[in-house]
Amino acid sequence: MVDDKELAKLRGLRIPAPDPEAKIGALHAALTAFDEPQEKISTATQGSAEPHRLTSRAPTFWAAKLWREIMQKKLIAAPAAAGLLALPIAGYTALYLLDHRSFDFGGGESAITETNAGKPAGTKPVATSAADKDKQADTESRDLDETLMAPPPAPAQESAIASGNAQNQVLMRGLAEPMAKAESRTRDMAQPKVYAPSAEVMPAPADMPAPQAENRDRFEDFKSNPVRSALENPVSTFSIDVDTASYSFVRRSLKQGFLPQADTVRVEEMVNYFPYDWKGPDKADTPFNSTVTVMPAPWNAGHKLMHVAIKGYDVQPATQPKANLVFLIDVSGSMNEPDKLPLLKSAFRLLVSKLKADDTISIVTYAGDAGTVLEPTRVAEKDKILHAIDNLQPGGTTAGEAGIREAYRLAEKSFVKDGVNRVMLATDGDFNVGQTDDDDLKRLIEEERKTGVYLSVFGFGRGNLNDRMMQTIAQNGNGTAAYIDTLAEAEKVLVEDSSSTLFPIAKDVKIQVEFNPAKVAEYRLIGYETRALNREDFNNDRVDAGDIGSGHSVTAIYEITPKGTAQQIDDLRYGDASTNNGGVANPQEYAFVKIRYKLPNEDTSRLITTPVTAANEVSSFDAAGTDQRFSVAVAAFGQKLRDEDATAKFSFDRIAEIATAARGTDPFGYRSEFLSLVRLASALSGKR
Repeated sequence: MVDDKELAKLRGLRIPAPDPEAKIGALHAALTAFDEPQEKISTATQGSAEPHRLTSRAPTFWAAKLWREIMQKKLIAAPAAAGLLALPIAGYTALYLLDHRSFDFGGGESAITETNAGKPAGTKPVATSAADKDKQADTESRDLDETLMAPPPAPAQESAIASGNAQNQVLMRGLAEPMAKAESRTRDMAQPKVYAPSAEVMPAPADMPAPQAENRDRFEDFKSNPVRSALENPVSTFSIDVDTASYSFVRRSLKQGFLPQADTVRVEEMVNYFPYDWKGPDKADTPFNSTVTVMPAPWNAGHKLMHVAIKGYDVQPATQPKANLVFLIDVSGSMNEPDKLPLLKSAFRLLVSKLKADDTISIVTYAGDAGTVLEPTRVAEKDKILHAIDNLQPGGTTAGEAGIREAYRLAEKSFVKDGVNRVMLATDGDFNVGQTDDDDLKRLIEEERKTGVYLSVFGFGRGNLNDRMMQTIAQNGNGTAAYIDTLAEAEKVLVEDSSSTLFPIAKDVKIQVEFNPAKVAEYRLIGYETRALNREDFNNDRVDAGDIGSGHSVTAIYEITPKGTAQQIDDLRYGDASTNNGGVANPQEYAFVKIRYKLPNEDTSRLITTPVTAANEVSSFDAAGTDQRFSVAVAAFGQKLRDEDATAKFSFDRIAEIATAARGTDPFGYRSEFLSLVRLASALSGKR
């Protein structure tokens, strides 16, 4: 066994310095070999051709280039001088390779691309793996040490350098400062230093996944509606919503294998995605009819659901008004994906086939600027319209504001009195030229809607979708917002639901519910968080609200806590005194529902009222209608995806069970597809 003291002595020994004579001999041998006639040097290629590479170290690059020029005898006439001049340049280059830094020429770090196209295959290969780079760095470090320890040149050698051409002298003066810096760094290297690894130069692990494209989807942040006391806050007011964008986005997320983020789930849009057979009005004089049902809540024993269903009058094709439509199409560079512009073009082709011959279509596109592709053209010239759609090509930025202004100009140019005048905006994302702020766009749309031209918005693709902007301008443009992820969805929105999408029967529709604190202790509106209105907004005809199209159905659901059932909010200490003072009117009512609306061509609102009593109540959840039960299943699913407390213990299996039992007539397969989404969400969440 070796004694520890002996090991300590060995550990303290210094490495012997290189033999100066051996170094000089090696140098002379190298110079002699370099002076050999070129014909004696083999031209056979060895190794692999140097691949193309990127470098951000400009001084290193130019030093390496200088080394190459010297060795090719383009700068120095004397071969011996070439060898001596090359040594400090090689050292300077190696220093920078080891230090992983570059000079700053006043403009920050420069990125220079060096390609090796056309170079002989025998050039030295560039290290690509971490191990190869370490080995290359060690070799360069050893060469640098030998260079720095070499003795000064002999007088004869100095004379050879002095007799070099003027170009050498200029070159040496240009290298004086960087070589001085290299010498300074060499002295610093004599003292041990610890360098933190730089993220810029750290080699990536071999199994590191490729970087993913940045997701710039924008959705409005909102919190779910809270439970409210009917005694303290008996009135709930909101604008109706017939948009469906959220459901389509959720569906795409689940089919792509991940649960949607909570803010992408708007429960009311999921519920209103489906067609329901609510009872509608018998004549157009009354634009819609409301049906209210009270039933037990399936996810919370003791609670009830108050289900409010609205059905719009269905305008028959023979009586549909003439349509004046402007397709406002985003053709910016980001639309160059299969689920964006190509899908958009197919979708609008479907819509053209649905319109009547005397309807009018115009097409405006926007990228770096807005332009008119098609002046107002009757659908009778269908081939001309389809040709204009087919020729759309992507490219440029997104000048949405200019596009909107031009689209409204064309819509007003061919305005149809007592008809449908609508701009149909199709885009994948932000407006990044002109007015880009959502509030500025909102004000622009509010001004333009005074002309009688409505606005609908259709979103396409992922990764750049500005849903928040879409919702803002659609709500303030008296229009709707939809998200089209497949051609089947395009057919649903633009063909099957074209009447409700294009032909409005009522605008600025608001709902206000007053709960009776003698019958209802607490209530919670499910969804409509982004549609909430102040109580005083209900009677203010200047306040904008949602619109209902031909045949549209709208559903709103409240979860209520009957009086005498366990409450989440304590009663006020002095609450009874105020309610008992004179008693409560209509004590048998659960609530009083009021709906305010305007006809499309009017500015004064009308009112519909419905008292909710025991006559509206069913004894059990299963006794409720098929459509009521299915819509409740969808509402439960939306709350489950948002991870709300109310449905925390309500399983996906139970949701599927309710939806299966209430699937009913499903001619287009929407409800069957919903069941598949419930199963996907259950699998992805790991919960049943």
